[in-house]
Amino acid sequence: MRTVSASARAFFIRQYDWLLIVPAVLLSFIGLVTMNAFTGHSVFFERQALWILAGVCAMIAVSFVDVRSLYRTSIIMALYLGTLAALVLVLLFGTVVMGAQNRFDLGWFALQPSDPAQFVLVLVLAKYFARRHVEIAHLQHIVVSGAYVGVVFALLFVQPDFGSAAIVFAMWLGTVLVAGISKKHLMAVFAIGLTAGACLWFFGFAEYQKERILTFLDPLADIRGAGYNAYQSTIAVGSGGLFGKGIGNGSQSKLEFLPEYETDFIFAAIAEEWGLAGVGIVIVLFGTLFWRLVVHARYGASNFETLICVGIILWFLAHTALHIGMNVGLLPVTGTIIPFLSYGGSHLVTEFAAIGLVLAMARYERPVRHEDLTRLVEGFEGA
Repeated sequence: MRTVSASARAFFIRQYDWLLIVPAVLLSFIGLVTMNAFTGHSVFFERQALWILAGVCAMIAVSFVDVRSLYRTSIIMALYLGTLAALVLVLLFGTVVMGAQNRFDLGWFALQPSDPAQFVLVLVLAKYFARRHVEIAHLQHIVVSGAYVGVVFALLFVQPDFGSAAIVFAMWLGTVLVAGISKKHLMAVFAIGLTAGACLWFFGFAEYQKERILTFLDPLADIRGAGYNAYQSTIAVGSGGLFGKGIGNGSQSKLEFLPEYETDFIFAAIAEEWGLAGVGIVIVLFGTLFWRLVVHARYGASNFETLICVGIILWFLAHTALHIGMNVGLLPVTGTIIPFLSYGGSHLVTEFAAIGLVLAMARYERPVRHEDLTRLVEGFEGA
C-alpha cells in the first residue's frame, strides 16, 4: 500500500509543471486575502475560497483530457456554437447588474458566459490558424477569423460589456500578428479599427461610456461623477507606499470609498494594503506564469498546441494590462477583472481550466531541441 501511494505521489509530482501551477494558486490566495476585511462577515472571502478549490479541481480534471480529441473540427465548432447560444440566452434571460445584462443568476452564484467564451475563442483561433498560418497573407483568412471573433464581440458589446469585447478583439489581433499577418493587411486592420471606433463613438457608446473615456483624458474633470472610481483608485494605489497599510487595513477599499474593490479594482486594493513590495510580488508571479506559458508554446507538439498557449498568453495578458492600466489611471475604466486575483467563479474556474489544458498538452510536447541543449551545456561550461 505504501509503495502504491509513493508511486502515485511521484507520478503526480512529475506530471505537473509546478512553476506554472504555483504562481496561479499564489495569485488566487493574494486576491483572497485582500478581500477579507478581518472584521465581521466577509461573503466575498468565503465564496472565493470555494471558487479557488473548484478552480483547482477543474485544472486537475482538464489536465487528464486527451488534447488530441480537440483536433476534430466538430468538437471545436460545437463549443463555439454553444458559446454563441449562451451569449444569446443571457441577452434574453440574463440578470442586469451595474447596467450590463451579462450573467445568469442561479441563486447562490452567478454564471457569466463571457468568461468561458474567451477561452473557447482561444481554441477556435488556434484551430483555424494551425493549418492556415502559412496562408495568412491571404485576406480571406483575416476576414474569416475576424468573423468568428466579430460575432462574439458584437454579442458582448450589446450587453453592454465593452471590457470583455475589447479583450476578445485584442486576442484576435495578437493571434493574427503571431500567425504572420502582412504589413498591408495590418494597416488595413488598423484603418478598419479606427473607422469602427469612430462609428462606435457616434452611434454605439452609451453616454456613461463616453464619459469614462473623456474622464480618462481629463481625470479631474468630474471626480464626483464619471471620474470618481478612477480618482479613488489612484488614491488607493498612491497611498500604499513601500509596504502598504497592512492586509485588511485599506481605507479606500474596506471603507468602500473604492467601489467594486474585490473585482474591478482588486489591483488598487492590493497596492494600498501590500504596497510596492506586494505589487512587485504580484508582477513576479505573473511574469513566472507567462514565462512558463511561453516555454510550453515553444515546445508544443504541433502548431495547434503552440497557438493554444499563445492564445492563453494573449488572453491573460490583455486582462492584466487592461486591469492594471485602468487601476493606475492609464486607461479608461471598463470594468475588467485581472486573472486569478479578482473575485468571481466564472473567470476563476475558466482560467484554472486553461492552465489544466496546458498541463494536458505538456504530455505530448516535443523534446528539447538539439541547439537549445547545446546552448545550455555551453552556458554551464562557461560558468
